[in-house]
Amino acid sequence: MTMTGQCLCGAVSYKIEGDLQMTGVCHCKNCQRQAGTSFSVLFAVSDEQVDIAGDLTTYIDHADSGNEVQRHFCGKCGSPIKSTLSTQPGMTYIKAGTLDDSSVLKPQIHFWTGSKQDWVEVDPNLPQIEGNPG
Repeated sequence: MTMTGQCLCGAVSYKIEGDLQMTGVCHCKNCQRQAGTSFSVLFAVSDEQVDIAGDLTTYIDHADSGNEVQRHFCGKCGSPIKSTLSTQPGMTYIKAGTLDDSSVLKPQIHFWTGSKQDWVEVDPNLPQIEGNPG
């Protein structure tokens, strides 16, 4: 499978080759703030699967667990593109809203549901983790 995506202004684009390793929805407060909405939909691929063109700006964030989260975004338009975690080297989490075609995505899990917005309803048939997925 080949997937492509870009930021709002088009200064950063990417191409992904191969299968997704995970698709999830994060309800942590930091993702809510970073996305400017109630949750962040993301999917995981290995670093080798992603080819990014353009310059990303990085913000070093710290999760409630204390782990470092590197949030990479377009420095021109501010679109969040990917996140990387110090605890998961070699793994990249792409922000699903930047995909050119997101029809292949099917969320498999919701995490940090302990901090989800009260009005958000999560499919009870999907796994839910109240905090850090591990």
